[in-house]
Amino acid sequence: MSHTAHIPSHRKPRQRASKSALRAGVAGGVLSTIAVAGAAGPAQAEPVTQTIEMPTITSGFSTAVAASAQATQQVALDLETQADEDAAAEKAAKTAKKAHAEAVRKAEAEKKAEAAAKARAEAEAKERAERASRTSERTTLSASSGSSDSGSSASAPSSSSSNVSGSAASIVAFAKAQVGDAYSLGSTGPNSWDCSSLVQAAYRTVGIDLPRVSQSQSTFGTQVSLDNLQPGDILYWGSAGSAYHVAVYVGGGEFVGAQNSSTGTVQRSLDYDRPTGAVRVL
Repeated sequence: MSHTAHIPSHRKPRQRASKSALRAGVAGGVLSTIAVAGAAGPAQAEPVTQTIEMPTITSGFSTAVAASAQATQQVALDLETQADEDAAAEKAAKTAKKAHAEAVRKAEAEKKAEAAAKARAEAEAKERAERASRTSERTTLSASSGSSDSGSSASAPSSSSSNVSGSAASIVAFAKAQVGDAYSLGSTGPNSWDCSSLVQAAYRTVGIDLPRVSQSQSTFGTQVSLDNLQPGDILYWGSAGSAYHVAVYVGGGEFVGAQNSSTGTVQRSLDYDRPTGAVRVL
């Protein structure tokens, strides 16, 4: 017999069968509970089964939205078409209005052109008649100027208010014969003059060659008072040496001058446009 036979063992005693059974029962209960809970799950998820039919509702809604979008697009297209038609109509109206205005303008322009042509024709006819009259008068004056240079006296034209003789008569007669001629700056006749060219041409009939411009003519000769004028004197406007206009004194308180483009060559009273001074060349 061993000496250690009666020494108690330090190993843990084996669990009894009852405890093992108890533990097995507890574990089984837990598993059963889980199984029951798992079995009960589908019954609680029945409401989810109803939501599976949502695709049918969504499909109908999508169709309605698509139809509404198409209708909206159609309305937009209709509005755009209407806007284009309105713009085209407005453009056509403006074009028609512009064409009408242009037609009216052309008609007025043609009417004015016809009136201007008629006026020119009448003016040309009148000018031809006046030119013929002046040519006849100049022929008579040329014949009388020879006798004037030889010392014989010549009476002034009937339109003169005083008798003029000698070279002065020729100057006055020539100046009066140009009344009615046109005025044009730089012109020297025979049917269009400026102020100084008319005076120069009048003095040239008696062999006196005056300077061409007003400034020089206003100092060519002896300065005389406006109260002591004689036919044939040169009248000037402005200062002597810087005059801006000249004319021929024809007697009777009147002068002849190429005034401006509006009046042409005219015979006027000194009171019509009072000169500044005068010079005597003869």
